[in-house]
This record gives sequence, structure tokens and C-alpha cells, in this order.
Amino acid sequence: MNRQVKIERKTAETAIALDLNLDGSGRADLAMGLPFFEHMLTLWCRHGFFDLTIKAEGDIEVDAHHLVEDTGICLGRAWNEALGSKKGIRRFGFSVVPMDEALVTAVTDLSGRSWLHYDFTFSPGQVGSMDPELFREFWQAFVNEGKFNLHLVMNHGHNKHHIIEASYKAAGRAMNEASTLIEGFDEVLSTKGNLE
Repeated sequence: MNRQVKIERKTAETAIALDLNLDGSGRADLAMGLPFFEHMLTLWCRHGFFDLTIKAEGDIEVDAHHLVEDTGICLGRAWNEALGSKKGIRRFGFSVVPMDEALVTAVTDLSGRSWLHYDFTFSPGQVGSMDPELFREFWQAFVNEGKFNLHLVMNHGHNKHHIIEASYKAAGRAMNEASTLIEGFDEVLSTKGNLE
């Protein structure tokens, strides 16, 4: 089963070419002009064992918002397409990840229903060159287009870098678990018969 998808999207604000392989080895090749965001996506790939290539441009001289949100849109579309019928996947995934003083829980259901619960509190100020609010925008766009349910909860922490890093690692691990194929099982894990 090939679970690799390429997506291209161009608007007046951004141009994104993305290649996602769900059954990879955790490699990321990212060129977006947002080093901290690239670092977080690299962590998501590494801990989720996803391979991801992104070449993207956007009006980051105005604000990073458009590029971050549009990346979430493209990644969500690729994610949903790569999962296909969702036959044989575990469907649910759970992970709790520490990063020094920070602890984040991620729980996902690849149900076909979009829902994001994002429970984080950040002190004022940027992290890297980014407003921490942008990470919610990324996950919301990813979840909306990916058609899955994701709960990200900050259990505790105070360093913004540590908290956000733990969230991307936790999400990667939970999403890897949920998207993993169950050996010898080729049905959809739902009494409805589909996950749409």
C-alpha cells in the first residue's frame, strides 16, 4: 500500500509544494523561511516516522500567519489522502511527552470528523521569530483538512520553546500510532463500516 502523497497549492499569499510519506523513517527536508516552524515540523516527522518535503514561499515579511496556516491546509490534505479508506489503521493514538519542565499530552482519533482541542497557556512574547498563537492556527488548519480529531493539552510547563516542542513530538507519536496498520486486519475500525 502506497501512502505517499504530493500536494501543491498556490494563492496570492503563498506557494507550497509538499510531499508526505506516512511510512517513512522520520526525514524532513523543509525550506520555508521560518526556522523555528521548520524545527517543529522536523520534530513531528522524526517522532512520527513520517517523511516530509516542503518547499514554500509566503508573505512572511507581512506576517508568518498565511504561510503557517496554508502549510497546515496542505499537510492536512496530504494526510487525509494518504490514509485513503483508512482500512487496517489503528485509528486511535495517545502520547505524553516531556521536554524538561514541560509535559504535553496528545490524543488523536482518525475518525473522519474534524475537531481540535488545544489547551495551552503561553507567557507574552515570541518564540523564535513567531507568535505562539500561530501554532494553534497550524493545527486547526491541519485538523480541518486532515479530517481527524486531535486533543493537545499542556499538562504543565513555562518555557514556550519546551512546551511547543513537546506538543509536536507528542502529536507525531500519537498520529504515528493511530495511522499504523494492524497486521492481518484489513477492515475499517468502526461499527459504521467507514471513517468519513
